[in-house]
Amino acid sequence: MAKAAKKNKKTKSSRSWIKARLASPLLWLRRWILRGVLAFALIATLLVLLFSVVNPPTTHTIWSEKRRLGDVDQEWVPIEDISPVLARSVVAAEDARFCQHWGIDVRAIRAALAEGGRRGGSTLSQQVVKNVFLWQGRSWGRKALETLLTLLVEAIWSKRRILEVYLNVAEMDEGIFGAEAAARHYFGVGPDALTARQAALIAAVLPNPKQRSAARPSAKVKRRAAGIRDGAATIRADGRARCFED
Repeated sequence: MAKAAKKNKKTKSSRSWIKARLASPLLWLRRWILRGVLAFALIATLLVLLFSVVNPPTTHTIWSEKRRLGDVDQEWVPIEDISPVLARSVVAAEDARFCQHWGIDVRAIRAALAEGGRRGGSTLSQQVVKNVFLWQGRSWGRKALETLLTLLVEAIWSKRRILEVYLNVAEMDEGIFGAEAAARHYFGVGPDALTARQAALIAAVLPNPKQRSAARPSAKVKRRAAGIRDGAATIRADGRARCFED
């Protein structure tokens, strides 16, 4: 009996040792995954805080286009030096509910799904996150990161800051990035001197600037610009521009 009890004790001890050895790599992996998640969250938060007051030096799209073309045209200007009608036109064209959502526009997503994906459901906030912090692409992993970072940006940045960054990093023709470069490229004026018609034409080339032109607009672009011009006037009148103009 004593020998049998001793043998059982050794067997149990051996099993416990094996279980401990098997569990050790899993615990190590879980620990490092948790550390990785926390490190990513910390770095992301620090970057979002930094770019709330410091202008992003470049974006993945600007960098990749500069490599492809040899050079690009972009000059950062504060939103105070951009015609308010351009800001309203871009919002009317890309995200008319910009002042009413928290970064993710569920209504726009439903509308996009109802139309079979023929239109985008991304908000201006999501586009800023994609341009400044991420890369172009349609993978689920990138989309998940975009969603998380958008919520963080909306929590830390003002709507005015989000729009200011968008107006400086968005591609508005091949190799032309931002309102300053677009205004001079298309119309030979500064971004503060754009008329309602010119602003609407620039906004009308979004989000396909390589296939549309504000200087030589097609009939389709002209119709879109006319609608954007009306939309810009509407969001000013009904208060939907208040969050970035006040």
